[in-house]
Amino acid sequence: MTFISLLAALLLDQWRPLRVSNRVHGAFGRYVTMLSSTFNRGQYRDGVISWVLAVAPFALGVMILYWALRHASGMLAVLLNIAVLYVALGFRQFSHFYTDVMQALRTADLARAREILGAWRGKSTREFSDHEIACVAIEQGLVRAHRHVFGVMAWFVLLGPAGAIIYRIAALLNDRWSPGSGAPDDPYGLFASRAYTVIDWVPARLTAISFAVAGDFMGAVECWREQAASWRSQSQGIVLAAAAGALGIRLGGVLHEVDGIEYRPQLGDGDEADVDFMQAAIGLAWRAWVLWMFLVLLVTIASWF
Repeated sequence: MTFISLLAALLLDQWRPLRVSNRVHGAFGRYVTMLSSTFNRGQYRDGVISWVLAVAPFALGVMILYWALRHASGMLAVLLNIAVLYVALGFRQFSHFYTDVMQALRTADLARAREILGAWRGKSTREFSDHEIACVAIEQGLVRAHRHVFGVMAWFVLLGPAGAIIYRIAALLNDRWSPGSGAPDDPYGLFASRAYTVIDWVPARLTAISFAVAGDFMGAVECWREQAASWRSQSQGIVLAAAAGALGIRLGGVLHEVDGIEYRPQLGDGDEADVDFMQAAIGLAWRAWVLWMFLVLLVTIASWF
């Protein structure tokens, strides 16, 4: 059931991908905004209450519905799994940005590449060189692959459709409410950041391991061990360090921003990132996904016996 649900959801996503501005995500975004405007009084406990109200109703609702459908009909439970995964998963929810940036770089249209990456990143990239564009696009793509695919898959395998919902909402709330996304000393979003760190602890490491297996294993492990802790976000540092080592490239480093220079820790010790490595990063993510699906299939077959 787990393997079939994951495979069907991915095929459905490839055939008819949900856009970022779809109604489901839009409605939930408005709900999250309403919670923030209602409960945010600048206190830590306000963030805890808001987080629980954002996660618990949907997770519990899906869990109850799943068990009811499972007792009524296994096929209905599978259809619910596919529907939940279709909303929560999604290579295609972000891949068009990545592909457009790569195509612009291949045609040497630097202005177009900067425009697309800036819209995707939510920050100006006017001063970026072609190598900086490729580097940041690879980072964005790998982090999104982890959050939209591997992290959701890990929690789906663990807790079923409710797990996929919990992970996806926790990732979204971390992006919206964590102190790094707003006022750096705002206690309201501190719980969202801490909760996501805990929830993402295992998935981030599983993603890093799969990148290592799908690429240069020793390079990935070495970069993970020596460089991941220097990154501001622990889970991102693990994922990106392992990917950089697996691909044999350098991520992080200096970015030339409009208002100055941003210095970031270097991840990896190979070649400088360029448009060719953008294609290699896609291949790494797909090989890692095939590895995950193969393991899920083995576990499914073993459970039959």
